[in-house]
Amino acid sequence: MRARHPALRWLGLAATVPLVYAGSVLGTDGPAGGAATVRMATSHAFSQPVPGLSDADADRHRRGDILFDASFVTAPAPRFAGLGPTFNAVGCGSCHARDGRTAGVSVVRVSVPGVGPRGGPLPAPGLGLQVQDRAIFGEAAEAAVETAVSERIERLADGTQVVLRVPTVSLTGPRRPSDLLLSARAARPVFGLGLLEAVPDAALYDLAERQAEAGEVSGRVQVVWDPVEQRARVGRFGHKAGEASLLSQTVRAFHDDVGITTTTTASGPPELGDADLDDVVFYLRTLAVPDRRRRDDPEVQRGQSLFASVGCAACHVPSLQTGPSEIADLDRQTIYPYTDLLLHDMGDGLADGRPEFEASGREWRTPPLWGLGLTRVVNGEPGFLHDGRARTVTEAVLWHGGEAEGARERFRRLPAEDRDALLAFLRSL
Repeated sequence: MRARHPALRWLGLAATVPLVYAGSVLGTDGPAGGAATVRMATSHAFSQPVPGLSDADADRHRRGDILFDASFVTAPAPRFAGLGPTFNAVGCGSCHARDGRTAGVSVVRVSVPGVGPRGGPLPAPGLGLQVQDRAIFGEAAEAAVETAVSERIERLADGTQVVLRVPTVSLTGPRRPSDLLLSARAARPVFGLGLLEAVPDAALYDLAERQAEAGEVSGRVQVVWDPVEQRARVGRFGHKAGEASLLSQTVRAFHDDVGITTTTTASGPPELGDADLDDVVFYLRTLAVPDRRRRDDPEVQRGQSLFASVGCAACHVPSLQTGPSEIADLDRQTIYPYTDLLLHDMGDGLADGRPEFEASGREWRTPPLWGLGLTRVVNGEPGFLHDGRARTVTEAVLWHGGEAEGARERFRRLPAEDRDALLAFLRSL
């Protein structure tokens, strides 16, 4: 089967490409990450290398692991130097503990109204695109981040009350523009990213077309400027799919979160050289996916059917297929991430009002659900959605609006035993 996508010409790709999207068949899930799957349900379930690495690649993965978990310090230092002068965290592992998520806000993205270079957000004067709320000794942080939380009650059809947290983020400090746009972000798990990177662009365009034809939801492909490759590319990483590759995502995270340079600047050579950067990216690319549990449990199987009939699977697409990869365990694999990697309008309740390339202030990328049931095991108290506001999956579902409003209301009307089955299925992921 072949498909034509006019936008691919602008992206510099062939106008006619083979479709490799794998439609899901409920109840027939294979290993969650194909060959890149591990069977583990401990606190280290998100931190395992894909099984098929050679000895040399396993060493490379370990080197990247050390750098990912390192705590960086101020220069001069014999190792891990270059922190700051302003930053949010001392290293990647500070926010992605055991390669997982944080329960609350990790960083605050900022911009001002308008379109910045290459179609991205317009940097805020004095702040750029992210607030660094910490600083090394002798320097001043850009601003202090304050989060106020209010609550509201939602009721399910059977009368069950659910308390939803409503966070409001603000900044204090001298550098705040009056028209500042803020978006609080919580860190998400980093396993399985190499597989998601290997899903061909054409598969995402195909998903968007299929959704448009089906009617209820209509996801859109994000297109961003890749500062590493200096060209427009399909975005797939980050809460609004604002990064096209693991390399560009990693470069930005080191710079914005830790204050570590990865390229030569006016002040000197990079603080993280090419070899170390490549090792970190390889580490992220080769983190395995923990497999599903309780596949044969009748309640879980019933919950899986309800997941589809309620409408959750329209955006949280169960299966995708990767394209060619030099890493054998990522090459042409059928995977079950439960995402379409597309942008969706999620309504006013989750809107941050901050556009990012093609994404509006109401749009977010569908997050993968694989590993969802291991969140408490790996990271303790969970924090779901883009800013970590939801403490449970039920809370997260009730925040869904916009294109997901129909699915939310069908979930709300489920009898308790059906709702419990659907949640049991999600805990099996």
